[in-house]
Amino acid sequence: MKQLPNGIYIAKNSVIHRLDATVKMFLFILLIVAVIATNSPVGYLVLFLFTAVLCVIAKVGIKAALGNVLRLYWFFITIFLMNLFFFKAENAWVSFWIFNPSFDGMMQGIKVVARVIVFLIFSNIMNATTPPVEITYAIENIISPLKIFKVPVSQFALILSVSIQFIPILFEEADMIKKAQIARGAKFESKRLLDKARAVMPMVVPIFIAAFRRADELSLAMEARGYRVDVKFSKNKAVHIGICEIISFMLCAVLLVVQIIIF
Repeated sequence: MKQLPNGIYIAKNSVIHRLDATVKMFLFILLIVAVIATNSPVGYLVLFLFTAVLCVIAKVGIKAALGNVLRLYWFFITIFLMNLFFFKAENAWVSFWIFNPSFDGMMQGIKVVARVIVFLIFSNIMNATTPPVEITYAIENIISPLKIFKVPVSQFALILSVSIQFIPILFEEADMIKKAQIARGAKFESKRLLDKARAVMPMVVPIFIAAFRRADELSLAMEARGYRVDVKFSKNKAVHIGICEIISFMLCAVLLVVQIIIF
């Protein structure tokens, strides 16, 4: 049986699932700020422990929480090497042309990779515990003050929500194209970087074509169901704030304050 793509909603009965989507989106923003504010090994340890506890409470499982993180190892290696060789530091191990590898650069690379990984895990948990429609309402509620400047908030929220939902689908498309290329003799498993690059390049055009095809099919489906940009929709969904939302906000706020002041 084909496995469900990562990053989609998983229906469960957990505290995280029952939180109001707008509050959950605001908490997600707080957690991202906490990730950016973290700047020490102890702080990252606390952050990873908090993420593990969040996965347990959300009941999404490690595989759903990690999502496509493991597939992005080349991206993580790239950003680590960029920080290692190009981070400006006084105690460089060696200086050659534009390359300045140093201990500070290595630590900076580890920090950036850890931040991206935690950010992706939070995103996967958010997507796995919140229906796409609720995400659209949440984004619209958060950016609703922009209506003062005549910004089409509803359309903008819909675009962001659809874009988020397209990410796991495009990963699945890329995986299918990769398997087709391997069947045709592409050397993805080769240890030579040049062979890997030659194997990846033919995937770019098919992925873009698949993305445009999906977008066209989605637009036709929305038109068939009567969606129109010039029609004003109903009022934003009301935000529900209960005891669970208050406790969740306090926990995330404490984490943010701890990361800023202590770590």
